[in-house]
Amino acid sequence: DDIMPLATWYVVALMLAPSGYAIQDVVADAMTVEAVPQKDQKGRPYSEEDARALHTTMQTLGRIAIISGFASVAAVNIWVFSGAEDISDAARLGLYGNVYLTALIIPVLSLSGTVLHAVIQRRQRSRGQTLQGPEVETEVSWPILGGGLAFVIFSILLGTSSFDYAQEAIFSVSFIIIAYLIAQLMKELPTAKANVLIGTAIIIFVFRAVPLPGPGLTWFEIDELGFDEQFLAILAFITSLLALIGLTVLRPLMARKSIAYVVVVLTLAAGVLSLPNLALYYGVHEWTSAHTGGIVDARFIAILDTAIESPLGQVAMVPMLAWIARNAPPHLKATFFAVMASFTNMALSASSLGSKYLNEVFVITRSSVDPATGEVLSIADYSQLGQLLITVGSLTVALPLITIFVVQQSRLRTKE
Repeated sequence: DDIMPLATWYVVALMLAPSGYAIQDVVADAMTVEAVPQKDQKGRPYSEEDARALHTTMQTLGRIAIISGFASVAAVNIWVFSGAEDISDAARLGLYGNVYLTALIIPVLSLSGTVLHAVIQRRQRSRGQTLQGPEVETEVSWPILGGGLAFVIFSILLGTSSFDYAQEAIFSVSFIIIAYLIAQLMKELPTAKANVLIGTAIIIFVFRAVPLPGPGLTWFEIDELGFDEQFLAILAFITSLLALIGLTVLRPLMARKSIAYVVVVLTLAAGVLSLPNLALYYGVHEWTSAHTGGIVDARFIAILDTAIESPLGQVAMVPMLAWIARNAPPHLKATFFAVMASFTNMALSASSLGSKYLNEVFVITRSSVDPATGEVLSIADYSQLGQLLITVGSLTVALPLITIFVVQQSRLRTKE
């Protein structure tokens, strides 16, 4: 009774806060719990192995639904930026405006789901069928909504202020709230299961929290390698498309192997896949292009790297979500999803902070000119990008593997 309002309050805050933590993931994951049957067609409860496979499959489908949205966005960008390399900067800005205008269809799609649900309910009533719904009718809690609004105002004021550490402050407050919620939720689980869930969440948090190179790599690809907006959109589309295929192919692995095993495989793969970007920076593509008749050039290597790397980030979340779906108390499954998914999604904010700190150590600048006066504001300097990529690649492998070793040697060891 105490944890539910507080968890709901925080979820509302995440939905409204400008920083956001991929709330669509939380909603989709929580909804998939109800779609998995508890018994087979003969009324017999599913075995532990079968239940695990069913929940893994359902969570995979949830990821596929979300990634399909990313693929649609990338496809729109490919269409909008077709031929953009031959137009002026002012016209290119107009294309960006068209992208945001097209994005207005998103709330229409969201509302269409509510309309469709109402139509299905009306059809069921007309046929005399029993409607499926919650056992207890949900009521609006104005104190919860008020608390969420207060958190939103706090985030906006701090985020738009001149306070140098606003991002760190918002992250810290959010982390403290989620840590408290997790501590309360763990009281609802047996000690052994609570330890497994905490260890799993820590492993996935660190895996997703490793820093990224930041915008400097994209600047280098555009300025030095000649990648344009359309080609970058093509890479994003390939990433989403192959993530869908990767999730499908790797589903049996996630259903059979332990979470720690899956993350170790993903970590080693991510380390290997950090090498192509490093190779592009040091000009390996010039050698491969010269010896393959121009076939294996910079764009070929970028597409190959994207094609292999794309499924990794999405795969990492599925085992933990499937575990929650199987083991969380029935009356708190949605709350477990909201809190634990918010915790692992906060890792993306931690990754952003890590990227910012690394870019303060390895300074990368892009050439820019004031369009009004023609004054040179900054010059291009990619001399430290190689060191940044090496550091990021090393942290990508080291941090998750160290975390997994420590967790697996403790009472938080993941056993399934």
